[in-house]
Amino acid sequence: MPQTTLYDRTGASIGSVELSEELFGAPINIAVLHQVVLAQLAGRHLGTHDTKTRGEVRGGGRKPYRQKGTGRARQGHRTAPHFRGGGVVFGPHPRSYVQRLPRKMKQLALRGALTSKLGDEAVRVIDTFALEAIKTRDFAGILTAVGAAGRILVVAPGSDERLHLSSRNLPTVTVIRADSLNVVDLLNADVVVIEQPALARMQEVYG
Repeated sequence: MPQTTLYDRTGASIGSVELSEELFGAPINIAVLHQVVLAQLAGRHLGTHDTKTRGEVRGGGRKPYRQKGTGRARQGHRTAPHFRGGGVVFGPHPRSYVQRLPRKMKQLALRGALTSKLGDEAVRVIDTFALEAIKTRDFAGILTAVGAAGRILVVAPGSDERLHLSSRNLPTVTVIRADSLNVVDLLNADVVVIEQPALARMQEVYG
């Protein structure tokens, strides 16, 4: 069974903690990871872009000039695409970019991402943050003490207002609940800091 060091708030090692074989000892399937990342990023597209067709733009209603005798090409409407202010041909319209994937595929990708981070020695488990007040300096000090640097993903067992407010001024730190893990945030992080009670919640949801 995989193991890693357990730290306290001061960065001191206070023992080791056993990690779930299902979550941190899973096979790493690069193709599945790639597909799940693409699907997750595609789902972030709002899909609200829109252009007007020749039937939606303002203007028109009669021929710009008579059919014959002008020496010019015949025209029927000012809203035609080749006129300035005319409609757009084959332009974008509101649509959904959601890509639906099987639940088992998403679970396999998530487990593979966690296993990869453990293999890269990028997982830190802390017994508890136990913030007494909303203090960004105190929170940053704890992260530094456990050796977390760069892009940091903090996994909390549940909603923690002190933790959230203490981290919001740190641009490289993201706090996420244990039941809201996703592959993109895991792969983007240089270090994943997990609060020990969150391990049980992760096992419950993703195990």
